[in-house]
Order: sequence, then structure tokens, then C-alpha cells
Amino acid sequence: MRRVVIIGGGAIGSAIAYFLSCDPEQEPFDITVVERDFSYRQASSALSASSIRQQFSTAINIEMSRYGIHFMRALGQTLRVGDEVPDIGLVEPGYLYLASPAGVDVLRENHAMQKAHAVDVVLLTPDELKARFPWISTEGVALASLGLSGEGWYDGYSLLQAFRRKAVSQGARYVQAHATGLRRDARWLTGVQLGNGETLDADVVVNAAGAWAATVAGWAGIELPVRGRRRSVFSFSCPDALPGCPLVIDTSGIWLRPEGRQFICGFAPPEAQDPDDQPLDVEYEAFDSFIWPALAERVPAFEAIRMTGAWAGYYEMNVFDHNAILGLHPECGNLYFANGFSGHGLQQCPAAGRGVAELIRFGGYRSLDLGALSFARILQNRPLLEKNVI
Repeated sequence: MRRVVIIGGGAIGSAIAYFLSCDPEQEPFDITVVERDFSYRQASSALSASSIRQQFSTAINIEMSRYGIHFMRALGQTLRVGDEVPDIGLVEPGYLYLASPAGVDVLRENHAMQKAHAVDVVLLTPDELKARFPWISTEGVALASLGLSGEGWYDGYSLLQAFRRKAVSQGARYVQAHATGLRRDARWLTGVQLGNGETLDADVVVNAAGAWAATVAGWAGIELPVRGRRRSVFSFSCPDALPGCPLVIDTSGIWLRPEGRQFICGFAPPEAQDPDDQPLDVEYEAFDSFIWPALAERVPAFEAIRMTGAWAGYYEMNVFDHNAILGLHPECGNLYFANGFSGHGLQQCPAAGRGVAELIRFGGYRSLDLGALSFARILQNRPLLEKNVI
């Protein structure tokens, strides 16, 4: 029985553990998931805004999220453990992208790609946008793109826990410990070293360490272009309801969506103001100086909002091309990577988990071909650029 050690027990690591253990007809694995904090206090899976969309600019991301939405719709039965039926609260009000005149061509190019992959999406003129959402201001908007199905949001922490519970029920073992190094013999890893002095013997090692993945790769002498990038999320209340409100991506780059009776919002800082691995301190000043004025300009009712809370978490940002890195590196024959999702890891964890499990079990993809996300593109300097990064 091959021994698999997964470093990182968040949504990605737990999805891999689930898919590796879910088929009793296939070769069984001895699966150990090393997770440093069972409370997941700083885990991206628990701190994410937890949304899913089909409106990407690359085919591979569209296909991964297409699989993700189908998996999530059936998750209650798929990840059921006995009488415990998980519910992640999935809703599908859609994504609404607003484009300024300068962004129209890109929006139309993305739309053509999405329609070619059967994404349920429609372009709206400013008048059509206003007719559908009377509460929105169309000032500065030249065109909009609305997802009609397959897009929305859910509880990311519940998704993580559902994968974890199911994996455990199928024989995976979770260990709360700090991974501190890798034991290596030439091109092969033979174990994962822990902070308590123990070493877990391994035939296969998976790097699913999220924002800390570059450190794990470094233990094997591999440079991984993944960094932790802080993102702040703010919750606020508004006295007015916004009927049918989807997740809105404004021309300013700010996003917002309903969360129960309130709303949450966030933004990506300019590259020059987005250093690596900052402390998870909320950027309150950005809300007052940038976010609130932009929100009020886009939705007049938001002039009367009141902030009710905030938190910060990490994007595990692939600084090479903002897409996931999956599979082996040529310098190590049994270290599998599942990193760099750049903000769309939760929605892609079902597809990534299944794909990495197939690589480990069969040596290749059997369902969705994720080869475009291999290390080869990085080593050959061929970025797979995703234009729709939020």
C-alpha cells in the first residue's frame, strides 16, 4: 500500500484526500494529512469570500469551475457521512462584471470564450443593466456581463469540513503538526519531517500548503512562484434592499455581494502596494478612502451603509500567471504540487482534488485534462494568463 502524505489540510488537501480514498474498487492508499492548525484560523479556505463563477478568460478555468458547480450541487449526497448530510448553503445569483469603455473589448473577448464553452452568460447594455437592476448606477459603464446560472456563493468552511469528514470516514488520517522538512534520496522523497521530531514515511508527498507552499517546495530545492497576498473583506449593512443582487465586480475593481441581510466587499490592491506575506491586519483605511466612496457612486443606496465587521486572509498568489500549478516537477519524482490558485482555489478544489488524485493513482488525468496547469509552462516561460482575476 502506497503511503501518501499531504502537507496542508485545507480545502485542496482535503479534496485530494477524499478523491484518493473514495473508490474502494481501486488501489488503496495509506493517506496522512498534516495540518498545523485544526481550527483553520489563518487558512484561506476558512477566510475566503467563497464564491464560484464560470466567467473566466481561459478554457481550463471555465472547465474546472463547471465541474465545481456540478459537484457542489450534489455535495449533500456525495459527501454524506451516515446520517450527516453537509449543506454548504450554495446560492446562484450570478456574477455581474461591469466594464468601462476601455474594458469593452476584453469583456467581449471573454464572452466569446465563455459562450464557446457553453457558459450561461449574457452581455447587457447600460439600459438593459438598469432595467434589470434599477438600484445600480450605470455611470461610466459601457457594457456588462451577467452569469445567468452556475455562479454564486456558499460557506467555504463548511465545504472544507465536508471534504475532511468524508476523507476521514474513508480511512484518511489527519495529524495536527507542523511540517518542517522533507527527507530525500536523490530524486525521490522518502518522508515528511514534523516539528515534534517525528518523520512520516512517504512514497508520495503532496504540497497543498496554500500561502506557505513556496517554503515546502524549497525543502526539495524547487522554486515555486507562489506567495501569500493579503486580502481584506468588509461586511456592512444597508437600510435599502437590492432585489436580485448578484456578485458585482465594479469598474474600479471593487467587488461586493449580499451576505444574508448584509453585504460583503473587497478589492485587490495595485501590484506596487501588494507585498508578499503581510500580517493579516485588516486594511481599514482602504475602506474609508477608496471602497466606500466607490460603492456609493455605483449604488446610491450605499451612501448610508455602516461597516459591521472585517477580516483578512491570504490569496496563495501564483505571481507567474495567476493560475494553479498542478502535478510533478522534473527535479522530484514523487512530490505533487497543488498550489497557486490565486483566489479561485475553493471553487476549483473539486476538479483539482480529482485531478491530482488521478495523477497519483494512474500517472495521468482520466477525466478532465489539467495538463495546461503543469509546471512545464513555468519552466518554459509560457504563462497561461487569466484576465479575470478578482
